[in-house]
Amino acid sequence: MARSSEEIISSLDKAKIISLLKRGVRLDERRLDEVRPITVETGVVQKAEGSALVKLGNTISIAGVKAEIGTPFSDTPNEGVLIVNAEFLPLASPSFEPGPPDENAIEVARVVDRGIRSSRAVSLEDLAIIPGKKVWIIYVDVYVLNHDGNMIDASSLATIAALLDTKIPKVKVIDGENIEILDEWVPLPVRDRPVSVTIAKINDTLIVDPGLEEENIMDCRLTLTVNEKGEICAIQKGIGGSLTLEEVYRAIDLAEKAAKKIREALPPLPNLENVEWVVREEKEEKE
Repeated sequence: MARSSEEIISSLDKAKIISLLKRGVRLDERRLDEVRPITVETGVVQKAEGSALVKLGNTISIAGVKAEIGTPFSDTPNEGVLIVNAEFLPLASPSFEPGPPDENAIEVARVVDRGIRSSRAVSLEDLAIIPGKKVWIIYVDVYVLNHDGNMIDASSLATIAALLDTKIPKVKVIDGENIEILDEWVPLPVRDRPVSVTIAKINDTLIVDPGLEEENIMDCRLTLTVNEKGEICAIQKGIGGSLTLEEVYRAIDLAEKAAKKIREALPPLPNLENVEWVVREEKEEKE
């Protein structure tokens, strides 16, 4: 992400951080591989189909889910649609300005979206109502309320927690073309809980979950999304700098270990046994 002039850290503070890292210590006394405290609260937006508020240290993100019936994409006619948007509220940081999402917010949305898609966390096939014609469109809106570093992981957690909290109405399809929305709500078909883990490189040191001061001096950033099986399903490198192959392997190891701990903060997967999102009915022909 681009750094603003307000976030440029003093050379004295930079030297202090680097000196501490060489001794395996961080400004907030965390270990190099330690994630800040995490809290997850779901159901925080009453009028949304699902929502969640996540605190990752002092970084706060909120996500809300809305669902509507619409037309599928032409290249995936038999699947529902998932769209993630992110916005940084000006109150979250002096460096955030009013207006449409900037390149940093767009990057957060894309990284979060890619992690969910590549892990196939949401079974989009189950959201097809009339294949090729009508599907559920799931919109996830993410807002950063307070920026103290690592907005990607906070926003990713808020998104998956909100999806786990989401319920949509069951739909009846009559004669293959008429739709009736039933007064019965079912959980969104979420079948995995992918977790993103962001790792910063400062000089030759890799750290997990960088705080704001650490972000301001990092040489590069690597975000890895890990699914329930412990598999890496998405990777995004940010800002300049480079990583050796050995550092990439170390980052993968750090992410896999951190993901297990982070996932403990999430709600459990819904019980989808015997759940029907679409029921189909044929009208009886009159004699």
